[in-house]
Amino acid sequence: MDMAAVDRFEAGRGRLASLAYRLLGSAADAEDAVQDTFLRWQAADREQVEVPEAWLTKVVTNLCLDRLRSARVRHERAAGAWLPEPLLEGDPMLGPADTFEQRESVSLAVLTLLERLSPVERAVYVLREAFSYGHAEIAGILGISESASQQHAHRARIRVTAERRRGREADPVSARRVVEEFLAAATSGRTERLVALLTDDVTAFSDGAGLAKRLLRYDTRERVAAYVRAGFKPTPAKRRMAGGSPAMHIALLNGSPAVVAVVDGRVVGAVAFEISDGKVASLRGIAAADRLGRLNVAWRRREPEAPVIAAW
Repeated sequence: MDMAAVDRFEAGRGRLASLAYRLLGSAADAEDAVQDTFLRWQAADREQVEVPEAWLTKVVTNLCLDRLRSARVRHERAAGAWLPEPLLEGDPMLGPADTFEQRESVSLAVLTLLERLSPVERAVYVLREAFSYGHAEIAGILGISESASQQHAHRARIRVTAERRRGREADPVSARRVVEEFLAAATSGRTERLVALLTDDVTAFSDGAGLAKRLLRYDTRERVAAYVRAGFKPTPAKRRMAGGSPAMHIALLNGSPAVVAVVDGRVVGAVAFEISDGKVASLRGIAAADRLGRLNVAWRRREPEAPVIAAW
């Protein structure tokens, strides 16, 4: 392959990776889809490609759809043990973030909701909301009619907004303050204060550090508070599993405030929060090693802020 063709692909690699991540919810799978797209670009008759960006977008989108439709992936996700892979603030795979819709489309909450859409609905939603493609362009990418694209977008938007808290975005400073108060209450045993920081319809999810076959879900303030108190209570067994006594940092994951547990520079777990009107509306605990790979790479490359808790 000539270097001009390689350079053309590399110039769009970040956009392709961001698209694939939104479609798949996994950084590792997104990287695989982009690499497969590159291999197809290598093998293509590029003289017949009129608009390379459109061609590459079509290829990576349909590779992602093939994966979402595969029997193995459907089984894995239907088993109820799936959560999106979190990404650290500044990760280029998070992609465009100029509008509220673009930022929301990559939030852990919306990535989870997109699992309830069909693969085509998910693709139309992402292409439309996150990348501002017109319905004629989406129709060409997916091989459907323009009216079908409009219908899929309408259904997807209704399904997402029906279950999504769509109030104004939380101010980063106030959201961080809520998380700091939450962490202080969770680690000090102040259960009443912890409950007071939760919305009436709060939900919590945990992957059980990858040990549970299904996600653990809690859906009342009292149950969530009990789960949090148990989860943030240090024990020798938890420290052995983590490989030491973690430091607790506050960072942004997929645009949301999060507590990140780190041992000797290695991320061993994270809890991401959704804040609504000064309270915690949802939280997602992620500690399975296969969901923390890219986060760990990004964490080692940056100089983190001082931990809120130096040794848990």
